[in-house]
Amino acid sequence: MQPVVNKGARHFLAALVILTFSVQVAAQEPSADTPATVEGESRQQEPGDPPNGENGDARPNGVATPRAYIDGTGPEWRTLGEADFADVNGRPETWEWDGELVRTTGQPTGVYRTRQVFRNFEMMLEWRHLESGGNSGVFVWVPWQALADLPPDELPGYGIEVQMLDHGFADAYRERTGEEGDWFTTNGDVFGVGETTFSPFPPTSPNGARSFPRKHLSGGVGEWNHYYVRAVNGELRLWVNGEEVSGGNGADPNLGYFCLEAEGAPVEFRNIRIRQLP
Repeated sequence: MQPVVNKGARHFLAALVILTFSVQVAAQEPSADTPATVEGESRQQEPGDPPNGENGDARPNGVATPRAYIDGTGPEWRTLGEADFADVNGRPETWEWDGELVRTTGQPTGVYRTRQVFRNFEMMLEWRHLESGGNSGVFVWVPWQALADLPPDELPGYGIEVQMLDHGFADAYRERTGEEGDWFTTNGDVFGVGETTFSPFPPTSPNGARSFPRKHLSGGVGEWNHYYVRAVNGELRLWVNGEEVSGGNGADPNLGYFCLEAEGAPVEFRNIRIRQLP
């Protein structure tokens, strides 16, 4: 025999089901103060945002820090090889190619430029130091006047440097000077060079000239590191091993050559890929 439920009880149960469903839907809907996100995505951390949580794995609101391992294989990306570069102030043995890998001895100090100038672009490359304490980097937006007749053992007087320092550089600096090097880091500093104007994103070096990385993500000597650089209308942002860490804006000039740097130590670069933007 089926239990008998009176009409009033049925109405009460129906109302209870509707109320429960409404509460569940409201709990899932973002409030006006919560930025909407697509399922599986998270908002990119911007310069000036609060830093990530203490463990470095999530923002304070619990949203995972996005990673950007751009491999440069999509539409309009192209690989830069030996035919795309020209020596500026090195010796014949300073730069050597092996497929998509280029190696520098680091001697003499100088740069190796692209044959083409760039304004707006995104670029990725991998790099590694072969000796502890090595110093290198890439220069962006270097005008021709900074490269013409540049003698050996000098670097351009214009451009934005995206630095690549081995962690051993800090130890060597301490041993050489007896001081802690508070004006640099070994995890992706970005700064204007010489006559170039540039406003670095915080945090910055004590003198305000360098954008210091918000997280320390670079690998040590012998380890491959992945850099992704996005440069648009004088603004440059750097991702180190998948996370945005430093950058700045207001660069002037913001049209010029892209250069690899030799500065005293052997370094390897590979998979140098670039995509021009409008």
